[in-house]
Parts: sequence; C-alpha cells; structure tokens
Amino acid sequence: MEKKLQKIKQQVTECTKCELSKTRNNAVPGKGNYKADVIFVGEAPGKNEDMKGEPFMGIAGNKLSIALESAGIARDEVYITNIVKCRPPKNRVPTTTERGTCQNYLEKEIEIIKPKIICVLGNTVFNSLLNGKEIIKFRGKVVRKNNQLYFLTVHPAATIYNQKLISVLKKDMKKLFKLIKELKDEKKIKIDIEYTS
Repeated sequence: MEKKLQKIKQQVTECTKCELSKTRNNAVPGKGNYKADVIFVGEAPGKNEDMKGEPFMGIAGNKLSIALESAGIARDEVYITNIVKCRPPKNRVPTTTERGTCQNYLEKEIEIIKPKIICVLGNTVFNSLLNGKEIIKFRGKVVRKNNQLYFLTVHPAATIYNQKLISVLKKDMKKLFKLIKELKDEKKIKIDIEYTS
C-alpha cells in the first residue's frame, strides 16, 4: 500500500497535465497515515503548501490540527489531501477542468487507503465530490454515495475569517471521530443523505 501511494506521489510531483504545473513551485501530493480510517479532502494547496510541497501547512492547516487535537486525534493518524494538487494562482478556486484533470489522483488515493469515511472540507470539495452547494447548511451530516461514506464540514480556512466557525469545526471533528468509532465497532450509523444514482 505504501509503495502504491509513493507511486502516486511521484506521479503528482511530476505531473504536467494542466496549466497549474507552469505556475506552481511544488505539486502537493497527499500526506499521512496510509492505514487511516479517514481521508480529509481540501480544495487546493495555498502559498505555504506550494512552497513546502505538503498539504495543509499554513494557517488553515494549523486550524485543522487544533480541531483534530480537540477530538483527541493526532494529525499523523489521518490522511490529508486535496482535490487539486497544485496551487491555483492567487489562491483562486480551481476550475472544473483543473479538478477533472486531478480527479484520478484522488480516486487512486481513496482506492489504496479505503477509508471508512471521507471528510469533505468546504464548498469546492462538496461540489466536486458530491455535486453539492452551501456546505454550511449540510455540515455535520453523513452522506453515502456508491457505498462510500462522506462527512461534511467547513473548510478550516473559513475559520480564519469567521471565528465562530472554530467551534463548529471542533464540534464536527468530535462527531466525525465518534462516527468512526461506531463504524469500527460495526454499529449502524445514521445516513443523512443517500445518493441513489
């Protein structure tokens, strides 16, 4: 499994499939525990991530770490990645084409890790993976699509501009890891939204 993930990391760092490869400093593959029960999926690398080549290294990453710690989880217990693996110029939202071009990498990461649940961080990811809008209305909910479970929450970057969302993110993390424990104990969990197509 680790070898397979290393192969994807290499493919990501060498990728030139879209225009973003021309403006990036570093591509940013996913990072973390390849045996993780949860994959956190963010939108795209920012400035710090682009410099270091690692996901969630800046202020938003710090906010995510704080929220994880509040749920009693160390960051290296989980796997963190993004929809798009290169920083869009000026941190703009990645285009549909850019997301589509990168999609295969995320699919492979999910396939290898086989998480019990995928944590969707923010609107862009909600839209990309589940065709959803307005994450704030659906945060804290569990979605099932093609037999994969998803948990919806706000993007940690949103907590930088709206301090009230810090407690929301912490609350969601506690709920997420309670759900994971229930899944491990093979308990039935409540599915809020079911995709039938």
